[in-house]
Amino acid sequence: MAAPLPPDHALVLFSGGQDSATCLIWALQRYAHVETVGFRYGQRHAIELACRDPIRAALASPRLGPDHIVDLSAVIAGLGDTALTSEATIAMTEEGLPNTFVPGRNLLFLTCAAAIGFRRGLRRIVAGMCETDYSGYPDCRDDTVKAMQLALNLGMNRRFILETPLMWRDKAATWELAQTLGGDAVVEMIRVATHSCYLGDRSQLHEWGYGCGTCPACTLRAEGWRRWRGDALQGSDG
Repeated sequence: MAAPLPPDHALVLFSGGQDSATCLIWALQRYAHVETVGFRYGQRHAIELACRDPIRAALASPRLGPDHIVDLSAVIAGLGDTALTSEATIAMTEEGLPNTFVPGRNLLFLTCAAAIGFRRGLRRIVAGMCETDYSGYPDCRDDTVKAMQLALNLGMNRRFILETPLMWRDKAATWELAQTLGGDAVVEMIRVATHSCYLGDRSQLHEWGYGCGTCPACTLRAEGWRRWRGDALQGSDG
């Protein structure tokens, strides 16, 4: 077993999207050593994975450590299709959940991240889950993350700390956090370099970034941008 690293060493779940990029910047400003992990799970917006390396390059720092990729494609595929892993039309289910919900996805992500953290001596696991402005996924809730922290610590005999800096921030507040962390340059990097669109569309650059402009992920991102820009403009007028 590798000797444990100090408690200020972290692993960020980094998809290439807006939320996880913001969390990566947040972690880099707090911790002496930060590694990243991304997941391939058959997502129809796999183009997000191609965004990861350019973002990491833009954030290059002595604090930024190795990147890890975990392929869960066969596992997720074996559990059944969703609108996030197939070409199905995005819609609400009879349970009141969007059919983009991939059952167990975030639970698998956190388990794999903890296993990497165990081997790498990384105590803090940073993830972009949020229940303030989200699609209703039950594995994004604060209670779920707290329960996972307890289970992982018991199951791996560690004292991991699962951190979710966006848990109580809506998308407008997430844009504002990016501005606070790095000013206009960071906001522009997130706007242009990250990917959120469920359909994997990077053919159209909007004021809020690339995307189809109609899927739930694009709608959340766009509405958050407009609320944030409106608040920012009102603040400058005042």
